[in-house]
Amino acid sequence: MRRDFGYFEEDQLGKPYDLRLLGKLFPYVRPYGLLFLVSIGLVTAITVLDLTLPYLTKVAIDRYIVQDIASDNRADAVQQRFYVADLRRPEIETVVRRYRPFFEVEWPRAKIRYEDLSKLNRADLLELRGRDYAGVARVALIFLGVIIGHFAFSFGHVIIMEYAGQAIMHDLRLSLFRHIQGLSVAFFTRNPVGRLVTRMTSDVQNMHEFFTSIITVLFKDIFLVLGITVVLLVMNWRLALICFLMLPVIFLATSYFSRLARDVFRELRVKLAEINTRLQETIDGIRIVQLFLQEKQNYERFRKLNHENYLAGMRQINIFAVFMPAIEVLGSVTTALVIWYGGGQVLAEMLSLGTLVAFIAYMRMFFRPIRDIAEKYNVMQSAMASSERIFLLLDTRDRIPEPKVPATVTLPSPLKGERLGGGKEAGVSFEHVWFSYVGDEWVLKDISLAVRQGETVAIVGPTGAGKSSLIHLLERFYDPTKGRITLGGVDIRELPKSLLRDRTALITQDVFLFADTIQSNISEGNPALTPERLQEIIAASNIERLIQQLPDGLDTVLMDGGRTLSGGERQLVAFARALARDPEILILDEATSSVDTQTERLIQEATLRLMQNRTAIVVAHRLSTIRHADRIIVLHRGRIRETGTHDELMAKQGLYYQLYQWQTVS
Repeated sequence: MRRDFGYFEEDQLGKPYDLRLLGKLFPYVRPYGLLFLVSIGLVTAITVLDLTLPYLTKVAIDRYIVQDIASDNRADAVQQRFYVADLRRPEIETVVRRYRPFFEVEWPRAKIRYEDLSKLNRADLLELRGRDYAGVARVALIFLGVIIGHFAFSFGHVIIMEYAGQAIMHDLRLSLFRHIQGLSVAFFTRNPVGRLVTRMTSDVQNMHEFFTSIITVLFKDIFLVLGITVVLLVMNWRLALICFLMLPVIFLATSYFSRLARDVFRELRVKLAEINTRLQETIDGIRIVQLFLQEKQNYERFRKLNHENYLAGMRQINIFAVFMPAIEVLGSVTTALVIWYGGGQVLAEMLSLGTLVAFIAYMRMFFRPIRDIAEKYNVMQSAMASSERIFLLLDTRDRIPEPKVPATVTLPSPLKGERLGGGKEAGVSFEHVWFSYVGDEWVLKDISLAVRQGETVAIVGPTGAGKSSLIHLLERFYDPTKGRITLGGVDIRELPKSLLRDRTALITQDVFLFADTIQSNISEGNPALTPERLQEIIAASNIERLIQQLPDGLDTVLMDGGRTLSGGERQLVAFARALARDPEILILDEATSSVDTQTERLIQEATLRLMQNRTAIVVAHRLSTIRHADRIIVLHRGRIRETGTHDELMAKQGLYYQLYQWQTVS
């Protein structure tokens, strides 16, 4: 049997960075376009400040630290380096006279060997190189100002991007939730809840990291790489070309590792979804697991799944354990080339020391964006894998369609909000209805049935006869494969689903209550319920005693699904909820099949009150509960076998008679 169905099938996934996928993200980004533009402006400013720092170092070294150091380049002279002073400054001339043996004077310059500078006392040295010290101080202050500006711009950038990222994820999660609510029941029967939860939680969170981390890094790193490239070429194009020798190797390595990592991240997303699914199934079915002593087997299945997730995670780690050091090695090799070639240029006095220092700083900065991209690559891969699944879900159109032009439909008077009056035209009619869940496996076969307004019709039959399917079609959880269902003479496919379901109330055997107060569960769908009407509903539904026993009465908060209540108590709350909607058509799907005798009596009393002046369709398992029905329809293998009242069907001694006898004997 095929295990996985629907939007998350792996063979539907495309390229890791499909432009169409990025195009689908654009509508969620567009409302915050101004914030992104401001962020890009801040990134540009940050990049300019980053580029300024090494250049300030170059200025400090070349202009104030070693710029005025000259060499004696005479062929017969020993290679020495001298500091050159300007004698036109009186304070310099005073220092030179004081240390005349150390200076060689050639007006208007005087030079002193670099090693002799240490022989001057500190005050004279400060006097001699006062402008250099002042220049270095100015550069240091500018450097500090750049750091402060960098901090301020970075702070603003992070705040803006976090706000935009959170807002985008807020909108995306709401869009997903709204879309999921509109999908058909058939979709949820094919797709595990755990995987849908994964889409809404971890996948959306991965997209948040994409917007707040990746987009930020991407723009900043692109600007930084381009800026460094321009600065290096302007400073010394020959040395810049030496630096760029390793770029083709880096790009080839990045491309190779990206192909390895793509499939690993996809597998990780699948395994995480499967873990969530297994966990959700275990929690929902914990009673069965414990009852049948399946803890060990269930643990082994989860252990195997968890180990597969661990292996996929280790493959990811192994890939980046090679990729990251490889990038570091390539960066170090490039730096070594710069030192080798640039150092030779400095020794040959074809390149200043400040330029070489700045080059090394720029090269370290040049590889920082590449390292950033490498570090964020797992986030990118994970985010792209998540976005594929999110948009595969959003692109799913497995839903019951709304009528294209509902305004053109002439609604019968009951559907316009008036109370039901007499007349056959306001009833429910099944006209040659065929239905199957899968292919040609027909669940209902040529069903033709008319329920008059105000009539109570019971539907009975053995398990698998198609009783619940008939109800599902009437509520438009599914549409008939062939034939049609009409309400007041109008095909229900031509009615808005909201209008159809507003006029009906369905009470099933397995009642679901929300994790909210009793009052909220009763007033669900009718928030304008008055306190007086609420008390009438409580009395009519026989739940007064239940509410009195609860610690906070109507304000008692139920657990998820109403698990703190018994099955019968949940049924009574469901009757109150249905009565609060004041439906015109009441549908009961085996609502008393799993309750005790006392609760069944209370439910029967509530049912009789609820069905007064309403059209009612009752799917019954206990035949004794539907003897009062105006008509009883007997289904068998998807077809109507018998129709009549209880007495008429008993007199025929057919299928209904046999079912009744079996229940009576048992």
